[in-house]
Amino acid sequence: MAEETTAEATVETESASKEWKPTLLAYLCNWCSYAGANLAGASRLEYDAAIRIIRVPCSGRVDPLMVYKAFERGADGVLVSGCHIGDCHYAEGNYACQGRMVITRSLLKAIGIEDKRFRQTWISASEGTIFQDVVNEMSAELRELGPFHLEKSENE
Repeated sequence: MAEETTAEATVETESASKEWKPTLLAYLCNWCSYAGANLAGASRLEYDAAIRIIRVPCSGRVDPLMVYKAFERGADGVLVSGCHIGDCHYAEGNYACQGRMVITRSLLKAIGIEDKRFRQTWISASEGTIFQDVVNEMSAELRELGPFHLEKSENE
């Protein structure tokens, strides 16, 4: 009888560990958003561990193809975050990011990617709690949406 209970517990543990968790890829600018993420970690703020961070020199360096490739390679959601407008280390990089992300959002919508799977934010180095909130909110939205599968055309 004890053996049956152990076997049932093992199966329950295995099925619980196989529970789907979203993968959130985040492009964070080195000077503000990455530092904000670092502050969140150093402050031991809890946020979803499903995030994968790619540090970029400036959010202005992120282009629509990078975002698309993240989805193509299996990300369930993508976050692009940089310095607040007017605080860019490179003077105008976040203005370039803002323009590109408008285009990115339109392109993603045109190919059928839900709006909630992509987010662009401004997070400064001192805003660890905002980073925590953004990651947790986006992860919750991705859980509601479920796993992402990019539909490929027959020509690909």
